[in-house]
Amino acid sequence: MTYPENSNIERFISSEEPEAVLEPDLPIIDPHHHLWDNRVATSIFEQTVYLCEEIMADINESGHNITQTVFAQCGAFFRADGPKDMRCVGETEFVQGIAAMSRSGIYGSTRLCTGIFGSADLRAGAGVEPVLEAHLAASANFRGIRTAFPSDLNQTYLDGFALLAKYNLSFDHYSPDFERLPTLAKLAAAHPEVPVIVNHFGGTVDPDADAETFARWRECIDIVAASPNTVVKLGGAQMRAGAWEPSFHMHKQDTPLSSEAFCDLLYPYYIAAIEAFGPDRCMFESNFPVDRECISYRTLWNMFKRIAAKAGLSADEKASLFRGTAARVYRLED
Repeated sequence: MTYPENSNIERFISSEEPEAVLEPDLPIIDPHHHLWDNRVATSIFEQTVYLCEEIMADINESGHNITQTVFAQCGAFFRADGPKDMRCVGETEFVQGIAAMSRSGIYGSTRLCTGIFGSADLRAGAGVEPVLEAHLAASANFRGIRTAFPSDLNQTYLDGFALLAKYNLSFDHYSPDFERLPTLAKLAAAHPEVPVIVNHFGGTVDPDADAETFARWRECIDIVAASPNTVVKLGGAQMRAGAWEPSFHMHKQDTPLSSEAFCDLLYPYYIAAIEAFGPDRCMFESNFPVDRECISYRTLWNMFKRIAAKAGLSADEKASLFRGTAARVYRLED
């Protein structure tokens, strides 16, 4: 199904010359994508509707061997009524429905949303426990939450965070400000039993950043990587942050760049993160449809494969980055 609200981004993606698929048989778990319908909501994203059929079209047309995916919190389909703190459970209920649709096989062989991470306000302390239990009741695929954290890491918040360990849940986090990573490192170190997942390199990726900014980002990455319960998602480098847009965004380019061009531009960030965390604590992610504003699904995974080749990764190291780390952290059947 084609939605007129998606016409601009569809026009941009369709303008590229499709690349030959690199290593088409390599099994991949995409550990970070969104699903939403923003036709009645204010949104900064070009992709207005992205549901089961849209992501499966991207996957099926990509030619890559995507075996499973993980849904990433994005505030989709919250309940319109009921207790305010429980409304976020509507997102998990919605995604469980998508997982059921996918499991039918009607849309393709990829198993969508075998892992789900959603929302819960840990600032409520022990009071957040019923919300976590409701998420778990809504889907057997529920694996954790993504939310912000207070700068002071106060005790009430820490009481809420401790519940993640009780329920064997993980903690995803993203901020465009990489200066938050040292505080995230303190949180991870205080709760070594909770997997802490750094999203999108831990901050805005700007290939035009000066050497000082890049060096400080790398320093922050090294700080958070020092905690062995942290892992990092390598992706989201094509996303805009607020009003800032990368030079290769669809608002600034007539057609998408090639995977080779993207690899050349972004490789310093990828290799720095891989060196800091090690391949067994890294995972490539699509961050679709956000990154779709710059790159097609086929080209994106070609870029990842080029990065792995340029880094000289072994077969085992590639297996970690493309599926193993995601399967372990999100407790998926690999």
